[in-house]
This record gives sequence, C-alpha cells and structure tokens, in this order.
Amino acid sequence: MAVTKIRKISSWVLIACTVIMLVLIGLFFFGGDNEPYNGQWNPKYADTLLYWMYTLFGITLVATLFFAFVQFANNFRTDSKKALVGLAVIALFVILLFTTYSIGDGTPMSALAKPDVEAYNTPVWLKLTDMFLYSIYIMAGLTILGIIIGSIKRFFTKS
Repeated sequence: MAVTKIRKISSWVLIACTVIMLVLIGLFFFGGDNEPYNGQWNPKYADTLLYWMYTLFGITLVATLFFAFVQFANNFRTDSKKALVGLAVIALFVILLFTTYSIGDGTPMSALAKPDVEAYNTPVWLKLTDMFLYSIYIMAGLTILGIIIGSIKRFFTKS
C-alpha cells in the first residue's frame, strides 16, 4: 500500500511540474515581448521561466543531498563497508571536478571581449566552464562504457 501511495504522490508531482512547465513555455513563446535588447527578441516571461528552472534545480539538489545523507546514515548503521563505498564514490566525483578544473584553460578569449560578457571572460569562469564540459564528457563516456560492459556481461551470463 505504501508503494501505491508513493507512486500516486510522485505521479501527481510530475504532472503538476509538467503542467507548470508547459504553461511557462507557452508564456515564454507567446506571452509578448519587451523592448528589443540589442535589436533581438526579448520575451516578456523569460525571467519567470528561468526562476522556475532555478527552483526545480534547487529542489532537486536539496532532495538529492538529503536522500544521499539518509541513505549513508542507514547504510552506516547496517553495513559500514557499503556506506564507505558510497562515500568513496562522492570522493571520486570531487576529485574528478578538481582535476577537470585544474586542466581547464583560463586564457581570456578575444571573441568574448564585448562589454556585456566581459565579466565572464576571466580565468575563473573559463576554467569553471571547462570543468563542467570535461566532467560531462567523462561522465557520458563512463555511462556508455557501463552500458556496453553491462550488456556484454548480461549476454555471457545468460548463455
């Protein structure tokens, strides 16, 4: 019965978030324009859509951290070795972020030497951007590699 209740609640939350997102996307594209910014299209509800994205990102981040902590505490009580493996994964992720930040290029780009983006043409922002890109590439590669290895393993264990 608890699974049914959890499934119902999560389904309703997903539906509510989807409806809100569709309404905000509709407002973004069809809700009118502000004064053009540098001669380009400037939708009236862009800030509302961005605030909704920030809200969803914040809720996801808090929920992920909360449930990771709860899982770590429960695993530590029952099986401390399993909890330490989970902690090792987090440590490896932090090492990945530190490494990719370190190898990032912080040389200012001449193409970004414009007044509206000059504040982000600094070594910190450029290295941070490289960190995210390299981390995404590595994590996507590891995911694909895991899928391939898992498929091969499943193929040989079934035969």
